[in-house]
Amino acid sequence: MTLSAKCHAGRNGIDRFRTSGATKVVFPRRADAVEAIMLNTSGGLTGGDRFQADARAGPDSQLVLTTQAAERAYRSQSGTARIRTRLSAAEGATLHWLPQEMIVFDGAALDRRLDLDVAGGAEAVLVEPVIFGRRAMGETRVSGVFRDRITVTRGGTPLYCDRIDLSGLMSARLCRPAIARGLTALASALYIGPRAEALLRLVREILPRTGGASLVAPDFLTIRLLAEDSYLLRQTLVPVLECLTRSVLPKFWSL
Repeated sequence: MTLSAKCHAGRNGIDRFRTSGATKVVFPRRADAVEAIMLNTSGGLTGGDRFQADARAGPDSQLVLTTQAAERAYRSQSGTARIRTRLSAAEGATLHWLPQEMIVFDGAALDRRLDLDVAGGAEAVLVEPVIFGRRAMGETRVSGVFRDRITVTRGGTPLYCDRIDLSGLMSARLCRPAIARGLTALASALYIGPRAEALLRLVREILPRTGGASLVAPDFLTIRLLAEDSYLLRQTLVPVLECLTRSVLPKFWSL
């Protein structure tokens, strides 16, 4: 998928759009931004699958990207599923990357990478929630491979790099006190923009003991959250994201 948004005469619109394969996109009517809801019509990911998304918020535009439902990484018979996402926000733009949870099933093999380049004067909110097995379905043993990398640059200069690399019996590794202490739902969220310092106190008031927020720079806030399951994760994540975006989340995010 390739998508870019533009702003003309104070109105946001699609500048460029192209999609192919199993990726479909729906654009709800919205006055304040271009909102894109991405759908994977294949129903999930398995070994050998390749998905790529390139999205750009042009100067002074507002672009919101989300997904219709949680994505699923299923057991892989051979090979690794790969997801590559490249985002950029131009001067004065606002970009929100708000996908729903990635559910990692037993036997999955997933390699995911997200790269964001944000210009000075732009504002961006990113979130990546991940669920290792569904506890309500008795899926407490999850093995496989999960590699996840998030990088942020400004004009090509690195600002942030975060990497998760789990393999083997992942549920056992998540039980380690220094990793997740047995919690299997996690989310990483970022805010880049002028409100970072003011948001730090507000976000910390919302977060439970299993979450934390820190300033990487005066205009860069990073958040990590752990929970027992996806519902409890959302109970905290939804108000945090509403605080970061200053708006109601896309309707598919409702609890």
